[in-house]
Order: sequence, then structure tokens, then C-alpha cells
Amino acid sequence: MRAAGKLAAALLDYISGYIQPGISTLAINDLCEEFTKKNGGKSAPLGYKGFPKSVCTSINEVVCHGIPKAVDVLKDGDIVNVDVTPIVDGYHGDSSRTFIVGGKTSPEVERLVQDAERAMWVGIEQVKPGNRVSDIANAIDDYLTPKGYGIVRDLMGHGIGRGFHEEPQIPHYRSGRKLSKLEPGMTFTIEPMVNLGTWEVIFSKKDGWTVTTRDGKWSAQFEHTILVTEKGYEILTQA
Repeated sequence: MRAAGKLAAALLDYISGYIQPGISTLAINDLCEEFTKKNGGKSAPLGYKGFPKSVCTSINEVVCHGIPKAVDVLKDGDIVNVDVTPIVDGYHGDSSRTFIVGGKTSPEVERLVQDAERAMWVGIEQVKPGNRVSDIANAIDDYLTPKGYGIVRDLMGHGIGRGFHEEPQIPHYRSGRKLSKLEPGMTFTIEPMVNLGTWEVIFSKKDGWTVTTRDGKWSAQFEHTILVTEKGYEILTQA
């Protein structure tokens, strides 16, 4: 898991240098695939339940699972989430970052990106033995909801290891339920999807993958794979 996580971190560091106006999401995909193979990994998304590409690229109002395409060319001021999951020796490392294309966007969107990243860290800080999944969810909700954001409910973090998606599910919103207790050795993702407007989303009937905000407002996301340790946590997808 550490090896897979390190490759995911290295892959996002590598592709960050290519995120600029004029590049297509297909080119991003192809660069990621080449880097993954060159470093002894395999792209988990490629062929997963029929997904056609090696990474997910989600622009502006696309929440997640955007399919890389030659016609999707990044423009100044766009935001794009690149979600990568390399497999190393049968284990998965899952991570994503939202990039501001060209380095500048509107103040509102800039705050969205900053707050989405901070929300992930707020959740990570709750990880330790004896706490519960609900502590992660509640902390993220308590940080984001007062700021007026919509926290996506239909998609969430997940256990991960030899399988791409395992138990437990990791929601990022307050549900009022007492969820699984955290125990040393558990590995899972924390990946809040944060919308400028409503939390509600639309699942594409056309391609079966792309998820967009219901109101067309923009969305940002950050993700790390976390290991619960004896005393707290270890971030597996950090360089």
C-alpha cells in the first residue's frame, strides 16, 4: 500500500507540470498512463467496470469520473480534478487534486479549491483508533456547511487495498448515524466533493460515468489514501 501510494503521489506531482491552458484531458490521461507504466504500475481505472481511460479528469461543474477526451481542452481560469489510482504488486493507491488552470480564477472559485483541500485535512485529523467514520464526516460537515457549500452525498470515500473499492464507506456529511469504529491497519480514502451550490448531482445517462452538479455550479475535490496506525494515521499518498 505504501508503494502504491507513493506512486500515486509521484504521478500527481509529475502531471501538475502539464496542467496549463491548451492541454487536452486526453493528453493528461496519456501522460499519466505512460508515467505509471514506466514506474512499474498499472492504472486501476482503465477497464474498471468498463471505464475507458486511465485517470479521471473533472472540469469545473464536473464533480468526478470525467472521461478524458481530445475535445476537452483546458482554458485559463478553469479548475480540473485529476484522480489517479495506480496498482503496485496488487495494491491500490488512490489520490486526487484540483488544479487551477493558469494559476488564477475568480476569488469565489479560488476559495472553493482552498476550502475543499482544507476539508480533506479536517477529516484526516479525526483519524485515530477508537474514533469512528462518523467523526470524520461530522468534522468535514462542521467545517464546510457554515461556509454555504454543498457536500456531495451520493459519492463518498471508501476502503481500499487489494480491491479498488472496499468497506467501509466514508461519507463526508453529518448523517446522525454512528458509523464504523476505526482500527489500526484499516486503509481508506478521504475525498470530500465540495460544490459551490447544491449537494445534488446528476449521473450522466449518456456515458454512464460523468457526474455533474445539478445546478451547474463548480465543484472541487482533494483525496488521500489513509492508514490507521496504533496512535493516529499515516498518509500513504504523500510524497
